[in-house]
Amino acid sequence: MQKPKTCALLISTYNWPDALRLVLESALRQTRLPDEILVADDGSGPETRALVDAFREKAPCPLRHVWHEDAGFRKCVIWNKAIARIASEYVVQIDGDCVISPRFVEDHLNVARPGWFTCGSRTLLTRERTEELLTAGDADGLGAFSRGVRNRANALRVPWLSRMIRESYRARKPYISKGCNMGFWTKDLLAVNGYNEEISGWGREDAELEVRLMKLGVRRQSLKFGGVQFHLFHKENDRSRDARNIEILNRVLASPAFRTPHGIVKE
Repeated sequence: MQKPKTCALLISTYNWPDALRLVLESALRQTRLPDEILVADDGSGPETRALVDAFREKAPCPLRHVWHEDAGFRKCVIWNKAIARIASEYVVQIDGDCVISPRFVEDHLNVARPGWFTCGSRTLLTRERTEELLTAGDADGLGAFSRGVRNRANALRVPWLSRMIRESYRARKPYISKGCNMGFWTKDLLAVNGYNEEISGWGREDAELEVRLMKLGVRRQSLKFGGVQFHLFHKENDRSRDARNIEILNRVLASPAFRTPHGIVKE
């Protein structure tokens, strides 16, 4: 079976450099290092730029900072700008508040196969544990039995069980994809024209992309019990745009089209 020869790690961020530091440190501890790292920055200030510049000096692979001006929550826009700059044939996507385990990229590449995209899960950390890690500036050693882990099952890495349930786990449940832990063939993202930039503010961008990928004929698989990541605690984002984003999702569901005109290429 064809496996990706090159892999990009795509990280979204916005004005939380202390969290991004932990995430980038975890990216550099991977058993299978990415061939490139792209930080998709939705308008952070100079502290984030300085942090990325510092990591660029020690990263063993190219590290690109893709930035645009802060004009509100425009995650889909900055995702697309970063995707357009990916040189690798596969991309693993995370958020800048999710510390990844050392075998995270390895796990994603082990399950990657043509005609499929991968949806992983996340492990939540408590507020207290998150504050400790941010103060220490280091999150090395996090595991399923670490202090401050809320949903420990998601932190278990069990390769044989992961293989067993890869296609069946939540197979009938739609829209389970979490943008903080997904893997795609780059050509598939380009075929659907990336994220739908009609969606702004929190919510539904991952589900909308999932719908269009599946309309294209790309199938979804789970990375349960693999691709472990730890989500730092933070307050919930403003969800005032959610109803509008659901309307967009429903419209896409009713359409046969898999390619958005509001994506990487404006059509």
